[in-house]
Amino acid sequence: MPKLSGPDYDEHFPFGGSKNGALIRALDWSSTSLGPISEWPESLKTTVGILLGSPVPIVLLWGPDGIMIYNDAYSIFAGGRHPFLFGSKVREGWPEVADFNDNVMKMGLGGGTLSYRNQELTLHRSGVPEQVWMNLDYSPVLGEKGHPEGVLAVVVETTQQVLAERALAKAEERLRQALNASGMVGTFAWHVRSDTFYSDARFAEEFSVDPAKGDEGAPLSDYLAGIHPEDFQRIADAINRTVVTGEKYVQEYRLLRKDGNIRWVEARGECLYGEDGKPDRFVGVVVDVTNQKNAQERQRLLAREADHRVKNIFANFHSMISLSARSARTPKEMAQALRGRLDALLRAKDLIRPGIMGTEHESKHTTMDALVHTVLQPYEDGSPDRIVLRGPDVPVGAKAVTGLALALHETATNAVKYGALSKPGGSIRVTWDASGDDLHLEWDETGGPLIDGAPLARGFGSILTERSVTGELAGKIEHDWRRNGLRLKLSVPMERLVA
Repeated sequence: MPKLSGPDYDEHFPFGGSKNGALIRALDWSSTSLGPISEWPESLKTTVGILLGSPVPIVLLWGPDGIMIYNDAYSIFAGGRHPFLFGSKVREGWPEVADFNDNVMKMGLGGGTLSYRNQELTLHRSGVPEQVWMNLDYSPVLGEKGHPEGVLAVVVETTQQVLAERALAKAEERLRQALNASGMVGTFAWHVRSDTFYSDARFAEEFSVDPAKGDEGAPLSDYLAGIHPEDFQRIADAINRTVVTGEKYVQEYRLLRKDGNIRWVEARGECLYGEDGKPDRFVGVVVDVTNQKNAQERQRLLAREADHRVKNIFANFHSMISLSARSARTPKEMAQALRGRLDALLRAKDLIRPGIMGTEHESKHTTMDALVHTVLQPYEDGSPDRIVLRGPDVPVGAKAVTGLALALHETATNAVKYGALSKPGGSIRVTWDASGDDLHLEWDETGGPLIDGAPLARGFGSILTERSVTGELAGKIEHDWRRNGLRLKLSVPMERLVA
C-alpha cells in the first residue's frame, strides 16, 4: 500500500469540512513537540482523521506532553477554552485537573485503559469554577513501532443527567415524606387476565414483596402472602367478590411484616372491564391506618377502664361510710370523718387521673412515702394497726407516679371489696426498700375473710395492675393467695422509678 504523504497530501490534511480540520491546517505545528504535519507519523494522522469524523466528543493527547487535538464535538465541551486548548499541553490546557490528567497520561502511555462513569470534576471552561460530571474512556494509541505514543479520550458530559437524577431523587424523597405524613402506602394495578400485580416500590415493601417487583409485576399471591393469616381469607373473598360483581372494594386488614410488626391498612379499589365484558384491571390505593386503629383501641380500653373506676368508686364510698359510722359518736363527727376520707380519696384519684385520661406527662415527682400514704389515707380509721406503712423516702419520677399509684389504688380497692379492709379487724402492712438496682415493695394483708385459693378468673383491675407494673414500669408483680390474707410482692427497676 503506497504511503500517503507528500507536499500536496500534507497541505490538504486533514481532509473534510470540519471546523477543527481547518484549524489543524492553519496552525503552525512546528512550534509544538509534534513538529510540522509533514513529519507526523501515519498512526497520528490516521487517528486524527478518525476522531475528526466522529460526532462524539473525542480528544487525542499525543506524546509525553499530551498535545491536544480534538474534534468539533469536543470544542463544544471545552466552552470558552476553545480554541486556545488546540495544540496545547493537556496539563497547561486544564491546570485545575492537572493531577487527574497526569494519571491519565501515565496509564495510557503505559498501555493501560481507564473508564469513569459520572466522574465529578471542577473545570474553568468559562473562567469560573464549574462542577461537571462526565463519562470518560481512555485508551492508548500505538505508534509506528507498536508502542503507545498517545492517549485517545472519549468525553461525554453527563452533568444535566446527573442533576436531573438528583432532582428526581429529591422529588421522590419529598413524595415519600408526603406519603408517610398522609399515611399513603401507595397505588396498585392488578392485570386480572395475566395475573400480574404492579405497585409502587413502597407499596411492595409494605407487603413484604421485593420492591423491584413493583415495576416488574408479580402474581397477586405474592402480595396476599403479606396479609395477616387471620385476615387473608376475608380479603381474598372480597377481591373475588369485586371481580365477579363489580362492587366497590373497601377493606381494612392487617399486614404481617417480615420483622414481625403488624400494620393496619385500608384498601379501596374497583375492577375495570374490557369491551368483551370480562375483568381487565383491578386498580386502587392503600392507606396506613395503624395510628387510627391504635387510637380506637386505646379509646375502647379507656372507656372500659372508666367503667371499672366508677364501680370501684361506689365500693370505696360504701366502705368509707361504714368505716366512718363505726368510729363516729355523732352525726357531725361522722360527716367530718367522711368528708376527710373523701378528700383523701380525691387526692389519690389525682395521682391516677393522668393514666386514665392519657396525659401521663402531667404527673409530678414525689416520693414513695408520700405516694403510699396518699393512696391509703382514705382507709385509715385512727387505729395504729389498721394500716402500717414503712420504708425509705425513695424519689419517684413523673413517669412512674401514675403506674405505681394505679397499682396501689387497685390493690387497696380489692382489699376494701374482698380483703382485709372489708372487715373491721383487718389490717394491711406495706413495706418497701431500695436495694441494688430495684425497688422492692411488699403488701401484706391479715384479718380479712379466709381465702380458699387464687381467683378462678382475672378481673379487669388485676389486668390493669399488671399492665401498669410490668408494661409501663418494666417491673415484676407476684400474688401469694395465703389462707389468712393476700401477700403481694412488687419490684421496679430504679432507673424506671426515678425517670
